[in-house]
Amino acid sequence: MTIFAKKTKMSSIRIIGGVTRHPLYRFNEPINIQINHHEQIAIVGRNASGKSLLVDTIVGRYPLLQNEVFFDFCGNNNNVYENVKYITFRDSYGDGEYLYYQQRFNSQDAEITPLVKDLLPNSSDKTLEKEIYTIFGIDSFIEKNIVALSSGELRKFQLAKSLLGNPRILIIDNPFIGLDYPTREQLKDLFEQLIAQFDLQIILVVSKDEDIPSFITHVIEVENRICKTKISADEYLNQANSTPERILSTEKRERILNLPCKLSDNKNRQIVKLNNVNIRYDNRTILHNLTWEIQCGEKWALSGNNGSGKSTLLSLICADNPQSYACDISLFGKKRGSGESIWDIKKRIGYVSPEMHRAFLKNIPAIEIIASGLKDTIGLYQKAKPEDIAASEWWLDVFGILHLKDRIFTQLSSGEQRLILLARAFVKNPDLIVLDEPMHGLDASNQRLAKDIIEAFCHQKDKTMIMVTHYESELPDCITHRLCLKKGHLEQVLNSLSLRRNNNFYLS
Repeated sequence: MTIFAKKTKMSSIRIIGGVTRHPLYRFNEPINIQINHHEQIAIVGRNASGKSLLVDTIVGRYPLLQNEVFFDFCGNNNNVYENVKYITFRDSYGDGEYLYYQQRFNSQDAEITPLVKDLLPNSSDKTLEKEIYTIFGIDSFIEKNIVALSSGELRKFQLAKSLLGNPRILIIDNPFIGLDYPTREQLKDLFEQLIAQFDLQIILVVSKDEDIPSFITHVIEVENRICKTKISADEYLNQANSTPERILSTEKRERILNLPCKLSDNKNRQIVKLNNVNIRYDNRTILHNLTWEIQCGEKWALSGNNGSGKSTLLSLICADNPQSYACDISLFGKKRGSGESIWDIKKRIGYVSPEMHRAFLKNIPAIEIIASGLKDTIGLYQKAKPEDIAASEWWLDVFGILHLKDRIFTQLSSGEQRLILLARAFVKNPDLIVLDEPMHGLDASNQRLAKDIIEAFCHQKDKTMIMVTHYESELPDCITHRLCLKKGHLEQVLNSLSLRRNNNFYLS
């Protein structure tokens, strides 16, 4: 039960000596927090430290033994559902029971899902509604089926949906992941406007310090399921520790470099060739006359604004898009539709993406998630062989998460889940590794570790990579080529590393 404060007007949220009733969701020490009106909060901490658990406790998902959560909405109605909106990383689609992996690339199946316009609530404040629609570019995808949205568009949709309700307190888990640079900056500006104009109080759950916006006034750090004392943002940032330049040990790096080499049957060294590819869904053109070649050993950074066609392009390469049969596409030297199966293609590709993350929200052990990468299936449908388990444990150890092997996937933090899916992408030591926003939800240390592992993997002979990210800092040093999409068109190809560290260049 949630109780509303009557004696104090200082705090909007208050927990004193909070201990959850269920032992599984308890912190190692009682929770004591007081968030005052007009304070803008960032909840920070390592992956699996308890950040999301703290928010779940605040919003009443896990009731307390005593001294329940106190709210004061400054004279607004006392309905927590209306006044507090919580957006988590995992719920971009909302109710996803009708969804399956690859559905967004199958036009007939995508059509059975709702349209964006039917899922957005009407706002009583039309000025606010117009501003939100403009900031997030809602009109550009309002007629799309929800499943057809890109990862970034889904994030925009979910944010807009919550903001249209004009809440008093908005809690967001990693709000900036999946958004291109211009939208991240626009979102920060919008938050500041809403704070000033509508007295909105914002609580952000962030995995890395660089995602703490300037409007944040205070920080609550969570470490090992202990909620630390709230401090000012300036104090926190001044005392924050820097991330080491390297985290992967020399021994593990050597293990990756010395993985057994596969004998490639690709004699012409061509991994991908797309010739004047066009992808359309009804009256929407996703890719237009796109030509792209990738040679063995190249490492590509693929960029472009949200909705520019990056994920659709990758779906052609990873044999997930049925339209690939109607296009002039060759993979590993073989033309699509010439007799090869999708499994012949997938066995040489390791892949991770936001869509895959959503598809894998299943109650199965982490070790089975990784072993499924050897079978290219969403889930494991036959008992894993001892050698498959050994390979899976090998990569779990490389990522420093061997202790999670028997944990149920959905009971892990989103950062731990992403590490599991990264291990799945590498487990078969593929010829081509495709990483679509692989660092989603990872804290700074785990990002550095993942980056080290990617670099070590790419230093093996004849390894090819495509990586998508909206953060320049996430790109490994091994990048050799760049491709930028602008609404389905090839905008530029950069074959030089001269712009890699140019602070004026952003991956949009």
